Amino acid sequence: MKKLSIILVILVSIFALNFSCEKENKEDTTSNTEVTNTTTNTNTEVTNTTTNTNITASNTQNNEGKVVALTTETFKELVFDYTTNQEWTYNGSIPCIIDFYADWCRPCKMVAPIMEELAKEYNGKVNFYKINVDNNSEVASLFGVNSIPAVLFVPLKDKPQMAVGAMPKETYIQAIKDVFNVQ
Repeated sequence: MKKLSIILVILVSIFALNFSCEKENKEDTTSNTEVTNTTTNTNTEVTNTTTNTNITASNTQNNEGKVVALTTETFKELVFDYTTNQEWTYNGSIPCIIDFYADWCRPCKMVAPIMEELAKEYNGKVNFYKINVDNNSEVASLFGVNSIPAVLFVPLKDKPQMAVGAMPKETYIQAIKDVFNVQ
């Protein structure tokens, strides 16, 4: 409980220093899209491109150090089937992190490359997923996502914990250590 309190204090204080995007209601126009995230820092441009096509539970279990885009259906298969379960039950075999984002959200574009780096660093220890809140609003509302970026930490046995706002990589690493007990 003490660790949880410390994590919450850290996350709340970081959230106060950072900014977040308020979720806008947008119409779902496509289910298989190519997402390009670009962040420009002074003279450095980082581009992250992920193509989401025909995602199934079988090809997302072994994500090979990549952030995998989930749909509502793959979320129910891999993380939690809220249509059949009333109590939280995580379906995965290792902890996961879910990045709730939108293509129009600038802070989300800052978080995306951090998630990609962490997915490589924690390959085989933590699965990394992302959910577009515009295309999968049902899952976003399940967790009360009103501001993005929002990152959900899903441990194997405990309840998931949400962090809202763009945070530095070190904060995510500390949360992984504290929430998942993963080094």
